[in-house]
Amino acid sequence: MDFVILGLPQEPAGGVAGWAAGLVDTMGGPGAGLAIALENLFPPLPSEVILPLTGFAAGRGVIGLASALFWTTLGSVVGAVVLYWIGMLFGRDRMHAIWARLPLVRSSDLERTEEWFVRHGTKAVLLGRMVPIFRSLISVPAGVERMPLPLFVALTAVGSLVWNSVLVMAGYWLGDRWDLVETYVGVLSKAVLVLILVAFAGYVAVRLRPRGRAQHRRAR
Repeated sequence: MDFVILGLPQEPAGGVAGWAAGLVDTMGGPGAGLAIALENLFPPLPSEVILPLTGFAAGRGVIGLASALFWTTLGSVVGAVVLYWIGMLFGRDRMHAIWARLPLVRSSDLERTEEWFVRHGTKAVLLGRMVPIFRSLISVPAGVERMPLPLFVALTAVGSLVWNSVLVMAGYWLGDRWDLVETYVGVLSKAVLVLILVAFAGYVAVRLRPRGRAQHRRAR
């Protein structure tokens, strides 16, 4: 079956939508899983396009709904485990060595972050899978801190199933209007990015302020 004849309001002949539609049309559920695995490894690939489009395909009978949820969740876990291994291979010592060369940061900052992850890592991995941008990034510190792999996989699977279910079901129920999901999740992604930039700017401001005062005192 050609995916283009399914009645999409905008024919997905190109871009991410066309690429994802081609994978689902050619490979079915495994194609959707492959698309999401790659989305985890390359965050610029938007899950807010791939998942609703997969749900729309399920609504049209191209693949089963259970198959869509299973394969997209499996793809999320596979992509996350690859990032986990990258973090594990990168290692804590190398992270500290690079951190020590960065401006405006202190070793104590990284140590506090590590302590926070030890206390709250399970919640961070679980909930992070439901937050745009952090969905992929949270796997790396989990690997660096060597969170037990079975626990990481379990948390990632649960968090991914929740996120994937919401977006796949949205595409399933919205039908021809599946692309509305991209609009709303895109706004959420931009909001998260703004919060990150604001937090980073605040961090830099705090780091620079003591230095400026110290230099002023020496000038006196």
